[in-house]
Amino acid sequence: MASGHDIAMGLRAAYWGMHRRTQARLARGGVTADQFVLLALLAEQDGITQQELVRRASSDANTVRAMLVLMESRGLVARKGHPTDRRARSVTLTHKGRQVYDRLWADSEPVRHRLLAAFEPEEADTLVELLNRISETMARAATSAIGNDI
Repeated sequence: MASGHDIAMGLRAAYWGMHRRTQARLARGGVTADQFVLLALLAEQDGITQQELVRRASSDANTVRAMLVLMESRGLVARKGHPTDRRARSVTLTHKGRQVYDRLWADSEPVRHRLLAAFEPEEADTLVELLNRISETMARAATSAIGNDI
């Protein structure tokens, strides 16, 4: 039976392998893999708050804020005050941001295709379920008393 360490190391190796290949594709477009995640999330649902972007990106507020400041200076996103919550900021893709996202999505398709080619369709579905379970377990642990040990 695999140990927790085996699972953690396997996840790390898979993440970094995917990250490096994606980064190589996206670098030509002047966007990092982490910035691309934000572009993709905004392409899925534009106009969400920075806090919601942090949650969906599984990142932290300072990192996302720094990326958004840089992306805003490059004309990829726009941030403005939220219409109903004065403390929140809404983030939207600009026209340029949408164009960059669309181009980079197409450029990075071979990476996603190669990833999917390693699995039968049912295996890919199972993998997504297992990864979601890991994410949910770690999120619960972070907010529980037990999570203080992590």
